[in-house]
Amino acid sequence: MSDFRRPTNTFLNAVLTVPRNELDALISRYLTGNSIWNIAHPVNRLAGHEEVRDGFFLPLREALSHVRRRDEIFIGGPNRRAPGGHWVAAVTHYLGNFENPLFGVKPSNNLVFLRSGEFYRVEPDGRISEAKIIVDLIDLMRQAGRFPLPQMLGTEMLFPGPATHDGILPSGQVNGEETLDLCEAMLADLKAFNPETFTSAGQTGDNGYWHDDMLWYGPGGIGSNYRWSGFEKDHRAPFLTAFPDRVGGNHYCRIGDGNYAAVSGWPSMTMTHKGDYLGVPASGKSLTLRVMDFYRCAEGKIMENWVLLDYIDLFRQMDRDLIGEQI
Repeated sequence: MSDFRRPTNTFLNAVLTVPRNELDALISRYLTGNSIWNIAHPVNRLAGHEEVRDGFFLPLREALSHVRRRDEIFIGGPNRRAPGGHWVAAVTHYLGNFENPLFGVKPSNNLVFLRSGEFYRVEPDGRISEAKIIVDLIDLMRQAGRFPLPQMLGTEMLFPGPATHDGILPSGQVNGEETLDLCEAMLADLKAFNPETFTSAGQTGDNGYWHDDMLWYGPGGIGSNYRWSGFEKDHRAPFLTAFPDRVGGNHYCRIGDGNYAAVSGWPSMTMTHKGDYLGVPASGKSLTLRVMDFYRCAEGKIMENWVLLDYIDLFRQMDRDLIGEQI
C-alpha cells in the first residue's frame, strides 16, 4: 500500500526549487483545482492555483534567496474531527538569505530560519484540497533585528527536531491512535485550572500526562521552556492572567502517527482580553486565536510539544499592527 504522506512531502520540497517555468505544472499536479489555503495573518485565505502560487510560494522564493525547506516533523493520518479525510502535518523551517520583504516584514540580508506549522488535507488521488499554515513572522522579525514585543517570556531558540530524530515520515512506531488518545485526554483535563496556581489536575506526576522532563517549544513572543514549572512560569501564568476565560479545543484536525500527534484549530480559542499581555493593556475585547500543536510521546507520557500561534492576528484584534510598527 502506498504511503499517502510522501507525495505531499515531495511536492512541498520541490515547489521551492523548481525553475519558474515549471512551477505552474507542479502546482497543478499536486493541488486540486479548488484548493483552499488559509495562511497566518496578513496572508489569510488563498483560493485556487494562482492565488496559492502568488500569495505564498512566490513570496517565499523571492524573499528568501535559494530558499530550502527543512522538515523537523512530517506525519499523517485519518482525521478524527470533521471534515474527516486524511491529513498530513509538519513542523518545518524555510531557510535562506532574507533579501526581500516577506508579507510586509523587512529583510535583514542575513540567513534566517522561518519556522512554520502546516496541515494539509490529502485527497485519495494524492492531491491537496486544503491547507492551513502558521508562519512565525514574529520570530522572523526577531531574527531580522526588529522584534516588536517586550523581552521574550521564555528562551529564544531555533525549534529543534525531536530528541529521537524520527519525526519525518515515521514508521515502525506505536499505534498513532494511542498517541492521539493520550494527547486528547490531556487537552480535555487542561481546560480546568486553579486560578491562583494555574495548575490543572492530572497533568504531572506519576499518573500525569507529561513527562517530568517535558520540553515545550513556543512561538515568537513566548519562547521555549523546560519542565512543567518552566511552562507555567513562561507561558501559562501570563496567558491565563490575561485571558482567564479562554476556551480551547475547537479543532478541525486531530491526527496521530506513530509516537506523534498533531492538532489544530482555526481558530481554536475564544477568550476575553481581561489582563495586560506582552505590553498590551487589557482591552476587554473578545478575541480568537489560531493554534497548532505537535506532540512526541513515549512510554505513555508527552515528552515534547511544538506550538505555533498566529500572534500577528491576535495582536491585530488588540489594535496592534506588529508588522506595520517595524522601524
